[in-house]
Amino acid sequence: MRKTKIICTLGPATEKTQVLRQLIQKGADVFRLNMSHASHEWVRDIVPRIRALAREMGRPIALLLDTQGPAIRTGDLKENLHLKPGDILELTVRGARKKERYSTDVNYDGFVDDVSVGNMILIDNGLIRLLVLGKGKNRMRCKALTRATLGSRRHINLPGVHVNLPPLTKKDLADISLGAELGVDFVALSFVRKKSDLEELRRALVKRKSKALTIAKIEDQLAVRAIGDMIEGADAIMIARGDLGIECPMEELPIIQRRIVKSCLRLGKPVIVATQMLESMITNRLPTRAEITDVANAVFEQADAIMLSGETSVGRYPVECVEVLNRVATRIERSGGAGYAKDALLEDVRQKTVASAVVLANSLQDSKLIVFTLHGRMARYASNLRPQRAPIFAFTPSEEVYRQLTLYWGTFPARIDFTGDPDETIASAERFLRKNKSAAPGNHMVIVSDVRMGRALIDSIQLRVLK
Repeated sequence: MRKTKIICTLGPATEKTQVLRQLIQKGADVFRLNMSHASHEWVRDIVPRIRALAREMGRPIALLLDTQGPAIRTGDLKENLHLKPGDILELTVRGARKKERYSTDVNYDGFVDDVSVGNMILIDNGLIRLLVLGKGKNRMRCKALTRATLGSRRHINLPGVHVNLPPLTKKDLADISLGAELGVDFVALSFVRKKSDLEELRRALVKRKSKALTIAKIEDQLAVRAIGDMIEGADAIMIARGDLGIECPMEELPIIQRRIVKSCLRLGKPVIVATQMLESMITNRLPTRAEITDVANAVFEQADAIMLSGETSVGRYPVECVEVLNRVATRIERSGGAGYAKDALLEDVRQKTVASAVVLANSLQDSKLIVFTLHGRMARYASNLRPQRAPIFAFTPSEEVYRQLTLYWGTFPARIDFTGDPDETIASAERFLRKNKSAAPGNHMVIVSDVRMGRALIDSIQLRVLK
């Protein structure tokens, strides 16, 4: 049973019901709705179809709404600008008249105020590198350092520069309202810079009565430097290596990834490794050997999930991409992991109780960890400890928790109703495991649950053998 979860970004290549069904069959666990490109009409159409497929196929499929965030872009151009090193490119705001041969507007009015002379500006995924030479009230003179072509509406990165944009734009709030209405399971905040950004997102979700969990996308140097606050403030972390790889020196990216994964496991938060995992498969049927190694490293580090972006949203071979991730992850998991979970902090009695159950499960052959949870907390604790052998079967009566636990490493959620009789609830879980061939007679079941003793509710660990 594969423990690393697979996230697929949806788009034109995967919007048909038949393709969605194939993605689920091949192992997709979470579908990402990228609001930088998705329209509300498209989201309203695809979400009910995903929910219906998940019910039909008996799989918990979670939905992740990814906000566009305060993206800074160049303006519209009548024709592309062909730049060579040494050319002067003028960047203007508030519709200022151009004074240079090469000029484009920027969609952020405070751009000139936030950027300083001597700063580096990267455009179009770093293909265009500019050095700021000087600036005026509404314009900035920059020298091109690379040969490249500038088209319309290209994304701008400002490494190390703090911009005074709000964490949630009007578009983001409208998208979050849509997500709340449709009951998405996760909302990712793009270009998060500080903990208060995440608090603002959480307030927006509470205001809209959404139960979605928050994901902080780590995309620039500011977020990396504040990673402790990011992990504390979010429900999960996404290492968004696209923008992060532009904002940081390329040789630092593997170190940053490993450090964030280790910190997340230590502090008990799920972590997603994202972007360009199988980039060549957008156009090629087979991945490169380097891409296979990249995926294998993320699995070996025991990230909770690995994510596909353009590979499944616009690529030619979306189903094959999921097959590749499934094959690689399943094989690498058999060879063991990096062991970062040994440093996980156990801060309360509940965490220590779950840790004891994991130790017991690790000591037994053919063991299964059975967790009964109302809110998902105990299952998350177990997942964060990365049990060496036992899969985690998380039983819950909550539909939201059932879907959200899909993201967590090694966790296989099941929705059952809890009864007043603990033995009957356990018997119901055993029937589920036998019916789905998830356990066999003779398997050890390490059960973590609440036991009522008089008026007190006590956490307990039981060891049973499946009959």
